[in-house]
Amino acid sequence: MRYGSLLFSALIGAVASARSMTPMASIAAARLLGHRTPGRLALLDRPLFRAGALAMGAGELLGDKMKTAPDRTVALGLIARVMSAGIAGAALAPRGRETEGATVAVATAVPLAYVTLAGRKRAMEDLGQTRSGLIEDALVVAAGVAIVALAVRPKKHR
Repeated sequence: MRYGSLLFSALIGAVASARSMTPMASIAAARLLGHRTPGRLALLDRPLFRAGALAMGAGELLGDKMKTAPDRTVALGLIARVMSAGIAGAALAPRGRETEGATVAVATAVPLAYVTLAGRKRAMEDLGQTRSGLIEDALVVAAGVAIVALAVRPKKHR
């Protein structure tokens, strides 16, 4: 068994630890650009789900800056991370290893949510909520886009 082949799944789980919707939004954007994922992905091939993933990704970036935004480790935040990391981790895993990819992504996302929250709280002390959030957004979105770009490939034309 090659564990390195699940690297993209683990990395997208790390992205989900900080921004729960960015993994699915990154994959949805790649699909819109005509790329396919190594693992099977039926859900984000449906236009409604793809549009929803993109909208939720953008909405999360905006909502995170609100003073009333809950911590990422509350129950709903962790559930969102589990779902998004699982879907994205499966999609970025090699064909036939989607379950393993989902498991690796979730196992990365949940514990790292506590680590990234601690880092964000520390940054908020120095930079404030909005600036620290914008910096975190830039880093996490760039990581999500880079990971997905490296993992996907163009669709074959018939």
